[in-house]
Formats: sequence, C-alpha cells, structure tokens
Amino acid sequence: MDNSNLNIPTGVFAEKVTSIKHYTDRLFKFRITRPQSFRFRSGEFVMIGLPNSEKPIFRAYSIASPSWDEQIEFYSIKVEDGPLTEHLQKISIGDTVLMRKKPTGTLVNDALIPGERLYLFSTGTGIAPFASLIRDPETYDKFNKIILCHTCREIAELEYGSELVKSVKSDPLVGELAKENLIHYQTVTQENYKKRGRITNLIQNGELFNDLGFPEMNSETDRGMICGSMEMLTDTKCILERFGLDEGSNSRPSTFVVERAFVS
Repeated sequence: MDNSNLNIPTGVFAEKVTSIKHYTDRLFKFRITRPQSFRFRSGEFVMIGLPNSEKPIFRAYSIASPSWDEQIEFYSIKVEDGPLTEHLQKISIGDTVLMRKKPTGTLVNDALIPGERLYLFSTGTGIAPFASLIRDPETYDKFNKIILCHTCREIAELEYGSELVKSVKSDPLVGELAKENLIHYQTVTQENYKKRGRITNLIQNGELFNDLGFPEMNSETDRGMICGSMEMLTDTKCILERFGLDEGSNSRPSTFVVERAFVS
C-alpha cells in the first residue's frame, strides 16, 4: 500500500510500520515507530488511522506494548468491509500509520486499588491491553499473582497470547517475576481443546478457580480487568459484582475496571 504521496493531517503522528505478523485470516499484529514525545500508561488505547483519504478514518486500538517499549505494538482483527481494517490488514513494512497524540483508557494499574490477585479477562483481540500490562514491572509490584484469561473461538486464535506469554517469561526486565507470578489460562469455545467453554461459564461454575487452586474472587484479595465483546463485558461485570467487587475508574480506583471503547 503506497501512501507516501498522501497528505498527513495536522495534529497527529505519522509513524512507519516496522514489522507485521499474520496469525490467521482474521488476526494480525504490527509494530510502528514510537514518537519521542509520545507518553502513555500500560493498558491505554489510542486512535489510529491511515493516510488514504482527505479525512482519514480513526479507530480506537489498545497499545499492546508496555509503556517502556521503544516501538508501539497493535493486535488487530481483519474485517473485509471494515472502514479501517479492510485497508489496515494490507499494510507493509515502511508504510505510514497515523496516530493521534492523546492516549486514554481505564485498563490501567492506576484505576485499581492494590490486591493479592489480578484477573485479566479477555476475549479475542481484547488481550491487547493486557499484553501491555503483563510486560510492565508496575503490575508485578502491585499484585502477587496475575492471571491472564484469554478465550477465543478457535485454537489458532490463541497463538498470539501463547507467543506473548512465552516472550514475557524470557524478558530481561520482567521475566523472573512473570515465571513466578504470571498464570496463563486459555479457553476455546468452538473447537475441542484441553479447556473448552466461555470464561463467564467457567467463572460461574467454579471451574476456573478449581483449575487454578484459588478461592472464588472476593473484594478483599482480588481485582479484575475486562476487555472483550459487549456481551462478555456485561456478563463478566455482573459476575464480579456478585462476588462483591466494585467497578472503578481513573478518577475513583476500585476493585475492577472495564474497557468499553471498542464496543458500539
């Protein structure tokens, strides 16, 4: 995709694609250069677009890289007729990606009060903000155990998460902490797999906690972050509230947080 001759809107960063990896016909990740002035907290999202029209379309994307990384990573779905993803999935190394200058979001350590265990509940590309958080030393400072729960429809869609956790456990900055304190819990809904089922069902029937050897969640010791489809967000939020947890925000930290920027 040649976008070198197109105008770049004012007030946005214009960054170059440095790497791309396609996982399935529906999922891929890519990395772009990071502007020196760009600051964000691990778990935040930012608006990105392409310089392929006079008025580029921007969409919210979680930053999958941690706040200390020298590049910016994104994990994306491919939608054939998606206003942005239809074109984004065709990018090549060296292409330009537009990024607005102000990151935001609720899936940040600052929005939770400290606890014993942090559950990161995700479906599909909802794992992206947690890819950032599990690579951040602050997460391990604030919580003794981090449980990354990732549910996908098909086994092949788990590859990004498997690759991620493997790399985190060998990372020179957080590797030793992750080996001891990071737990990866994967489930699949539409194919036979060692752990099958929706994460909401596995929480409700107690299977998740039996598998982990932990008690049911409670507000004294447990914290949660949720990122996924609208149905998953709604159901998981209700379950956590039944356990006595309370939804927090940047302005009022509490025991769990939800990211709603990616659902309409």
